[in-house]
Amino acid sequence: MKIHEYQAKQILKKYSVAVPRGEMAESRAQAESAAKNLFSAGATGVVVKAQIHAGGRGKGGGVKIAKSVQEASEIASKMLGMTLITHQTGPEGRVVQRLLIEETLPIEKELYLGIVIDRGEARPVFMASAAGGMEIEQVAAENPRAILKEYIDPGMGLEAFQARKLAFGLGLKPQQSNQAVQFMTGLYKAFEDTDSSLMEINPFVTCTDGRLFALDAKMNFDDNAMFRHPDLRELRDTTEEDPLEVEASKYALNYIKLDGNVGCMVNGAGLAMATMDIIKYAGGMPANFLDVGGGANAEQVTHAFEILLSDKNVKAVLINIFGGILRVDTLATGVVEAARKTQIQLPIVLRLEGTNVEAGREILKQSGFNFIVAETMKDAADKVVAAARAA
Repeated sequence: MKIHEYQAKQILKKYSVAVPRGEMAESRAQAESAAKNLFSAGATGVVVKAQIHAGGRGKGGGVKIAKSVQEASEIASKMLGMTLITHQTGPEGRVVQRLLIEETLPIEKELYLGIVIDRGEARPVFMASAAGGMEIEQVAAENPRAILKEYIDPGMGLEAFQARKLAFGLGLKPQQSNQAVQFMTGLYKAFEDTDSSLMEINPFVTCTDGRLFALDAKMNFDDNAMFRHPDLRELRDTTEEDPLEVEASKYALNYIKLDGNVGCMVNGAGLAMATMDIIKYAGGMPANFLDVGGGANAEQVTHAFEILLSDKNVKAVLINIFGGILRVDTLATGVVEAARKTQIQLPIVLRLEGTNVEAGREILKQSGFNFIVAETMKDAADKVVAAARAA
């Protein structure tokens, strides 16, 4: 689950991580009021920042500096409601519905801090780089040595010596060392307490007066841990997510929309990845990743089918099921119910194996629908790609 920058900064403040003063605004009047408050508190300028779940906002025109309340108000008026296109939004862009009005700072240097889970090492890694303000992926590709790493023992947390080592590697001044240790320690504690999967401060800035700030903040949370954080669940902004993905989440379905025309319904993430690969190998393009899970019932399968068919780009459907916990007859019942409910006209290719496979095939046979049955994954992929082309 992703949240907005202003929400991430509200969380970080609770952990003594320094962030600029600012207020969220959803209208021109609120933006004007926020700017007025900041100027009254001594700010020499304000930054108007679009709040969307994507990076590259500055390059896309979503971050602008204002030197007066009136200028901030005018910028806010133009920015609210605009479709902001960045390298992360895709060509369709995102509509800006919220702004963060924030004080400007006397920036000296822009640096980078980030924390992720290193799956290979099975523990968190704290990263730092002097190349702040750039995409960390670009830095990693062009100069991997520019990224400093400290692996963290989950039982110990980020230790002071590790934070000092990173601060030294970033070239911070000796008098900033204690401040940096407090900053990084708070950052890791927030990461740990909220079950984050990603925390990124880019840029992490030093000011001419020696202070350190999180000028930007990005936090993603582990969906599987959200049952422990009802307060964080309230921060979810479904307007920033694909409507079909939002609908799928209501039924505990793992769905991700893609750009192809072959709809996929599979049980198990590994089998889903293999299915998408073999569709590509057959010359087609998958329209989605849809994992109904090992324990799905007929109702979930029906909803999954409806969601899959809601994508107007889908020209044919491949259902690839290995019946284990999810029995094949349960899947077949859900498919037939969904086909009747949606009055589907698209070709449907099924490759079924596993528990109760014969009963499942009989249900499909007696359904009255002209399902295409495949024997192998390759056979299924060839048939569904041909059907999509002919549609």
